[in-house]
Amino acid sequence: MCAALAKPILYSYFRSSCSWRVRIALALKGIAYDQAPVNLVKDGGQQLSPEFRSVNPMQQIPALKIDGVALSQSLAIIEYLEETRPNPRILPQDPKKRAQVRMISDHIASGIQPLQNLNVLQQIGEKKQEWAQHCITRGFEALEQILQETSGCYCVGDEVSMADLCLVPQVYNAERFKVDLVPYPTIRRINQALLELEAFQTSHPSRQPDTPPEMRA
Repeated sequence: MCAALAKPILYSYFRSSCSWRVRIALALKGIAYDQAPVNLVKDGGQQLSPEFRSVNPMQQIPALKIDGVALSQSLAIIEYLEETRPNPRILPQDPKKRAQVRMISDHIASGIQPLQNLNVLQQIGEKKQEWAQHCITRGFEALEQILQETSGCYCVGDEVSMADLCLVPQVYNAERFKVDLVPYPTIRRINQALLELEAFQTSHPSRQPDTPPEMRA
């Protein structure tokens, strides 16, 4: 089979927020794909294996093999899917709204998530939950203020966008680290609305091939 026609392969970990973003995008756009689970903790971290390094030299997930190329970094993958498979849209046509979507996405993907990911928490040690709570709370204080200006039903207006793909996994992380979400009513409202959508449900960490049995929905 021609590489351009082969089914995409997503290298993913069930609880990875970055992987979840891409799973949502694939689900929204109706793209069938195979999953290649990469366990971030088993065997010292399967992402560190020579085999996976040949897929992504940064040894991070997600990675997506599609159309004959291997892509990494979740937002780059999502933007590629948007450019090659534009329906349904997850980036608004209006330039201002599109910039807002990218701003919120970067706020989460660059300003919050990397500060509380597994690699950082392993370096923090015993105070990892306290550190994660600090980073998420600081980010959510700003995000709540931004969303009060940009949101409709979802992060930017009334259409699901790349910003929403970033929001839901980050709220999931906040709940894992026992962050108090009461001060963020806009974040909670949008998250609840998004979790009612099929694409967000089927891509949920509790419903993946590598989800441990005790964590399955």
